[in-house]
Amino acid sequence: MIKAVLFDIGGTLHEVKKDPGSEEKFAALLMEKLAAAGITLSVTPAELSKLLYKNSEEYKHHSEEIRKELPSPVIWNEYYLKDFHIGAEKLAPIAEELSCLYDSVRVRNVVRPHMKETMERLSKDGLKLGIISNIISRNFVPDMLKKYGIFGMMSCIVLSSEVTVRKPDAEIFRIASEKIGVPLNEIAYVGDTLSRDVLGCRNAKTGYCIQIRNSSIAHRDTAFVNTGLKPDVLISDLSEIPDLIAAFNKASS
Repeated sequence: MIKAVLFDIGGTLHEVKKDPGSEEKFAALLMEKLAAAGITLSVTPAELSKLLYKNSEEYKHHSEEIRKELPSPVIWNEYYLKDFHIGAEKLAPIAEELSCLYDSVRVRNVVRPHMKETMERLSKDGLKLGIISNIISRNFVPDMLKKYGIFGMMSCIVLSSEVTVRKPDAEIFRIASEKIGVPLNEIAYVGDTLSRDVLGCRNAKTGYCIQIRNSSIAHRDTAFVNTGLKPDVLISDLSEIPDLIAAFNKASS
């Protein structure tokens, strides 16, 4: 019996789009924020944009290997801005702001259709709701949930930036289970990736695993294709979830 439904954010509740010039725009804004903090970079926004892409990919691979999230000042100092040898202590006062901008200005977040209606129906059906997200910021997810009008519906919000462990490690699911007060085998999880979300569900032995299609991240899952790893159900729209949960619970009763 499923009693709670937990969600990923990026790619799941909203799709992440990259517009032409958005990464360079972010780099220019980043340079402004750093300059205001007394940190000057001797590069152009275009040059910084290329460095940020390369360095962020390095951090992504590292964090996925160790399944840990480093503190944001360390991420910015040792990875994203490592070429400039700034120092984590100097970046600490602005690291959270930079991390929020990284996920809001560098890309465009487009809300999935029927997102709020789906949450409202699941709540009406008596299901607890929550979030498990791999994210370098502590404030981005709560801010977006408030913007989407669903923050108050969440019984738990578990962020890798706060608990230091990342999906697909089972521990982040266990933490969410404890916070929401529902056993893992009575939790459904909804995400868009095989490598983090579906594998995380299997590692944690959640009761139900739902994957929502997201063609923009398919390249990150190539190593998991044809390995036998798959969700319990693959969907195209969030609105499919309430009926799937209702059917699952009916079959389980």
